[in-house]
Amino acid sequence: MNKFLVLFSILFSVIFFSCSDKDDNLLNNEPQLIIKFQFDKNQIRLNNIGQPSSIPAGNAAQSPNFNTISAHYFELAQNAYTQLGDGTVLYHAPETIDGGAIAIDFFKAKIVAEEEPFLTIPLKEVNQGSYEFVRVSLSYQNYTISILNNGEVYNATVASFLGYNTYINSHTIGNNIFNVNANRLQGYWAFALNDFPFSSSGQASQGATTVPNPIAQSSPIPQGSCVVTGKFLEKLVINGTETNDIVITLSLSVNNSFEWQEVNPDGKFEPVAGESVIDMGLRGLVPSYTR
Repeated sequence: MNKFLVLFSILFSVIFFSCSDKDDNLLNNEPQLIIKFQFDKNQIRLNNIGQPSSIPAGNAAQSPNFNTISAHYFELAQNAYTQLGDGTVLYHAPETIDGGAIAIDFFKAKIVAEEEPFLTIPLKEVNQGSYEFVRVSLSYQNYTISILNNGEVYNATVASFLGYNTYINSHTIGNNIFNVNANRLQGYWAFALNDFPFSSSGQASQGATTVPNPIAQSSPIPQGSCVVTGKFLEKLVINGTETNDIVITLSLSVNNSFEWQEVNPDGKFEPVAGESVIDMGLRGLVPSYTR
């Protein structure tokens, strides 16, 4: 973990792009690399090593309706043997030590909706090369699920934090304010019913969050990080002569990605019955691009 944090801190000092530079390049009509997210309930559900995964006995799950997402890190990797940090690193989110240990600064996180550009970088600033994989460290997700409460089904909004460590001063869900003012490790979550005055928060157990990495054997990721890895169907080649934008779409599997341990075996999430969140990890990444 310490090696992972040092690596990210060094990379951050090297590759951070300012918003003003991006705006100037857009005004000059220079070709850009644009990165967006999609959420797919029908995309295959994977485990940590990128293999198809079913729901374990005694658990239940549902496919959330995603509202927004944020990421901490973005890298293009040349091949399956490219180690984390040795590819072309394009983004590293702001971090802080306000909570003691170094952590993602949630106050400064960029949070986007589906199809909204998360990152826009002039292509001239991207290393030329051929890239087979994408790595993205997901840090925050906000989505709607259904909850059974006293025999009634309600919609609830969930905020879940997937980053290795996140400093949260406060965050909100609707009119509900969650004052944290501390670091939270991967797996912290909070939710609030949309039409009823009830909210709660908690922490999933360490190592419970699924982080698919189909090249785990040749290029592993640190425990406790959320660096999801996906393979392009056709390699992305950047040769430095591009005249048009390249748009990378990161399709994330949300297929039964919200998982809990059942007390009442009815397939409905019922926190008041003592049912606890087990896993909030995304279930796979399929990157694609257009020119």
